[in-house]
Amino acid sequence: MIRKLLLFISILTGCRSHPHDKLKIAATSVPHAELLEFAKPELKKNGVDLKIILLDNYNIANRALAEKELDANFFQHLPFLEEQVKEFHYPLISLAKIDIEPMGVYSEKISSLSQLKKGDLIAIPNDPTNEARALYLLQKEKIITLTPSAGLPSILHISENLKNIHFRTVDAALLPRILPDVSAAVINANYALQAHLSPTQDAIALEGKDSPYVNVIVIRKDEEGRKDIQELKEVMTSEKMKKFIEEKYHGAVIPAF
Repeated sequence: MIRKLLLFISILTGCRSHPHDKLKIAATSVPHAELLEFAKPELKKNGVDLKIILLDNYNIANRALAEKELDANFFQHLPFLEEQVKEFHYPLISLAKIDIEPMGVYSEKISSLSQLKKGDLIAIPNDPTNEARALYLLQKEKIITLTPSAGLPSILHISENLKNIHFRTVDAALLPRILPDVSAAVINANYALQAHLSPTQDAIALEGKDSPYVNVIVIRKDEEGRKDIQELKEVMTSEKMKKFIEEKYHGAVIPAF
């Protein structure tokens, strides 16, 4: 399956006649692709032709970047990147910290976590880093207690669960779609925004601004010195970009630079 998806990206991006004639970046649509679209005219003025490839799956973009189908990607937070590099030995590094998108708990059935009943069902992301992130948020809200873990905690590390809450792990992109079927779901902000959910208005619990889950632009090792990569970093961490984030997202996306 991954091979077919990589082939799709290869066909979509096209073959290069020159190594850096376009700067090809894979990104999830909201807010990452929106931020890149905002940067596009400024990059163009500096001689960088940006091509944005939309992603709806967390599991292919790092491999595609490692295999040189892309020049960069912008969809993941730092702990996710670190776990991927550890597991798959990808030669990837963070170019720049860009934003924090607070993970939140959403529900169509309750307006407060205090309304959870015994045996209710909560859906959480199924990739290890975001599963751990969701569980930490639920622990902060006193829904569960986790056993201290040397690695990333999973639902197997829940030591106290007074309301006997059941958990379903689901692909992160699908969580907004299953909201009608569960008591609540813990959803990454990019997918919440994509589903027209406002983290600051619709979430019944939300991470604070001190979240360590900073979203980063990722590149291959030893390519930080490329002129187009440096132009990308400069534009994406500019005062103009900071102002755009603050005015467009009203706290649902927070600049991290």
